[in-house]
Amino acid sequence: MTAQLPVRKAILERRTYDAPAEGREGKVRLDFNENTAGCSPAVTRALRKISTKQLAMYPEYQQRSARLARYFGVQPEELLLTNGGDDALRVFFDTFVDPGSSVLICDPTFPMYRYYAEIAGARVDALRYGREMEFPLAGILAELEKEPRVLFIANPNNPTGTLLQVEAIEKILRAATKTAIVIDEAYAEFSGVTLVSYIKKHPHLFIARTFSKAAGLAALRLGAVIAGAESLSYLRRAMPPFPVNLAALVAAEAAARDRATIRRRVREIHRDRVWFEGELHDLGVKTFPSAGNFLLANFGPGGPGLFQEIEREGILLRDRSKELGAGFVRITVGTQAEMKLLLKKIKRLGFSADTRP
Repeated sequence: MTAQLPVRKAILERRTYDAPAEGREGKVRLDFNENTAGCSPAVTRALRKISTKQLAMYPEYQQRSARLARYFGVQPEELLLTNGGDDALRVFFDTFVDPGSSVLICDPTFPMYRYYAEIAGARVDALRYGREMEFPLAGILAELEKEPRVLFIANPNNPTGTLLQVEAIEKILRAATKTAIVIDEAYAEFSGVTLVSYIKKHPHLFIARTFSKAAGLAALRLGAVIAGAESLSYLRRAMPPFPVNLAALVAAEAAARDRATIRRRVREIHRDRVWFEGELHDLGVKTFPSAGNFLLANFGPGGPGLFQEIEREGILLRDRSKELGAGFVRITVGTQAEMKLLLKKIKRLGFSADTRP
């Protein structure tokens, strides 16, 4: 007998979200915006101190959350820890979004906003960035008059690198009287721009953060939501009692204590991003201003073939040709040695201003 499972329509109508690649270990990973230099040595030292008895216990959050709240400059009741940055986004759908209600985004952007919206059975209203990756501020302000449940803004945006200034976000906050505004600050350490200090003034403002990027803890999956205490209390009702594992908490505390390592890595990425962008310009490659640890570049119609050749050389890039047009690629800024190797491969494969299609 064949079982007829009562699967929700929203699930039947969408495909599984598969990770873009496997088998990445040992390669030059310039595709996922990871910290390719790795996390602070203080993290591995702290993890080695976890005892077998601690591993057999359910994690306790109060003291560790208080210490991490100080890292972000907020009160403990203004911080919610989550199982990775993705989970920090999922909770907004569990809290605010009913089937058939609307969610507002700006494409191209982080795909998990649309992913969770489709699972929730929500309607996705999407505006487009401009040809030069300009944020569609006027269009967003107009759409907010329709009172969508949630507006998601990645700042800096992934994959464009676009940074929306605080003044523009303030206009959005003033216009959004009945919309939850989620500012995804996964790359805030690189941009130096954060709206955390605005949460007391705007109860409908929520900040999503992650330890996967600058702190280099992607494998441990720790994210956070920062908001006013009363607003955050609604999200807490949608969370399970033990969302974060002990190893992630211990690692995040160690990373937060070693801010010098994070700051040093951010400075290195700023330096290497500027240098690499200049090298691409010399080859005739168009790039877009980025405030993250990555660059969006357009190699033209010959780009996809070049990217495949580079991958065969063991260097992984994020080809965005399907979403943005043939030749668009997002390149993580790795270590200086990795970026020099990539540039060497690009030149060796014959790409230059004279050969660009």
